Amino acid sequence: MTATDERPVVVATGADDVTADMVITELNRCDVPVVRFDPADIGESLTVSARFGACPTPVVGELRTPSRTADLPNVRAVYWRRPEWPTFPRLSSDDARFAAAQVRHGLGGVLYALDGPLWVNHPLRVAAADYKPAQLVHAQQLGLRVPPTLVTNDPVEAREFVRSQGNAISKTLRWTAYAPDGVPLTGWADPVSAEEIDDSVRVVPHLFQARVDKVADLRVLVVGRHTFAVRIDSELLDWRKDYSALAYTVVRLPGRVREALHAYLGRLKLVSGSFDLAVDRAGDYWWLELNPNGQWGWLETETGLPMSAAFADLLTRGDSR
Repeated sequence: MTATDERPVVVATGADDVTADMVITELNRCDVPVVRFDPADIGESLTVSARFGACPTPVVGELRTPSRTADLPNVRAVYWRRPEWPTFPRLSSDDARFAAAQVRHGLGGVLYALDGPLWVNHPLRVAAADYKPAQLVHAQQLGLRVPPTLVTNDPVEAREFVRSQGNAISKTLRWTAYAPDGVPLTGWADPVSAEEIDDSVRVVPHLFQARVDKVADLRVLVVGRHTFAVRIDSELLDWRKDYSALAYTVVRLPGRVREALHAYLGRLKLVSGSFDLAVDRAGDYWWLELNPNGQWGWLETETGLPMSAAFADLLTRGDSR
């Protein structure tokens, strides 16, 4: 990119996204124009206007915030981080549902129609990549070790599977905001026994998996051509339960594992992703899951790895990568 390239990078995220702040800081150092917005601000704080069919270019229009404007045909890249869609709490439930759909298909549809900029990552591709059963298939096809896994709402089959594995865990198929009686809860990977499984399993599919006899976890961030691998040591089955109990070490992945992860993203047309792997006592690497838009900011703080700079470099290059 030349110093005179004034095409903006559009960053879609919430107001309190510290990780996005880190990337924007790096973009500012490179003198790259940035237009940051959150879909939840639609209205006086966010305006979109686009025309189709009347001009030589497929899309003509602007995205405007109180301080910045992005000319849509000239957007260099879109960093789709952690945006919030509006919920319109002041409207009736029917009106709110209608309004929310118009924003998703209006604002979202205009942005999705842009085929010039680089997307990190395109939300439709993120959604397609976020299904754990499909992730398991892709990982196995690319030569990664996958723990024996059962997805079922049959309690009899679930009990048989758990008994056959000796040590098994259960985990959610999709993280969902959940706050019964106003108390936020989250789903961890937890040990499960056959005796714990009852007929309530029939209500929805559950994921049961053989427990990997691991000595450590790995969080691997791939950003374009860059690979950042961090070993996470703890005594926890699910290290996310207590960040204060973790120790971090920067490691280098075996070439075959690194190539498989890059191939995985290429297959799904993603340019970035956060992978969770486990290392067993024999030194083998096991697939756990991919978060196409996972958190990584705390790892840069803990290790000094230049993750935000890698994102800024990718976004700066944009469609000329």
